[in-house]
Amino acid sequence: MRTYRLVIACPDGVGIVAKVSNFLATYNGWISEASHHSDNQSGWFFMRHEIRADSLPFDLDGFRQAFAPIAREFSMEWRVTDSEQKKRVVLMASRESHCLADLLYRWQSGELDCEIPCVIANHDDLRSMVEWYGIPYFHVPVDPKDKAPAFAEVSRLVHEHAADVVVLARYMQILPPDICREYAGQVINIHHSFLPSFVGAKPYHQAARRGVKLIGATCHYVTEELDAGPIIEQDVVRISHRDSVDDMVRLGKDVEKRVLAHGLRLHLEDRVLIHDNKTVVFD
Repeated sequence: MRTYRLVIACPDGVGIVAKVSNFLATYNGWISEASHHSDNQSGWFFMRHEIRADSLPFDLDGFRQAFAPIAREFSMEWRVTDSEQKKRVVLMASRESHCLADLLYRWQSGELDCEIPCVIANHDDLRSMVEWYGIPYFHVPVDPKDKAPAFAEVSRLVHEHAADVVVLARYMQILPPDICREYAGQVINIHHSFLPSFVGAKPYHQAARRGVKLIGATCHYVTEELDAGPIIEQDVVRISHRDSVDDMVRLGKDVEKRVLAHGLRLHLEDRVLIHDNKTVVFD
């Protein structure tokens, strides 16, 4: 069913829900899903509605024009999207295949409702797998002595393919600040540990030395501060003293795939609202 997704964040107050509901009722808008959250600490209100597109008398531009006065009245940060307009997802990878392979499978099977115009990688190892899916593969090697030309090419490719979102599917390079700023809230990363614990290299080795009983993965938006962006999704798996580092890596890869795919799906369905460095997720 085709829907319009109305997502709102604004200072909290009386009458917001009533005003939005009355607006939709005036135009016979059929609400198929509604979610609200009032944050007492920040004093902000968050809302997500799905409205059947065939119940409204106007298209997306008409909706924006009709709703704009209400948005101004309540100082809303808002957007409305059409579920039929698939977001364009550029995937980035290095050598490890598990996250990339999982996303490609979910895309091909229809579980992820998006377009994947290309994959960008700093190694050529995964080309045959990606091209088997009929997706263009761009190898952009990164010179550790001068990374600027590589990231200029990455930026060009992302622009050329009109990406709505970029997913770092275990892309093992740090994006430069200018790309982080330009695509704020549009670059999703999977971190192979339960942030904020065990940042940096070899998190499973760090966890093993500490004798942890849970390992996990964190899907978050990329910011200029490494591994510190707003968190979209996390999950854990229980381990014990019987598990070796190899066992932990294997289990960790499973949870990484699951968390990244779920986080991306939440983003594609406009279920994630960013406020300050936190998220409201209407799952």
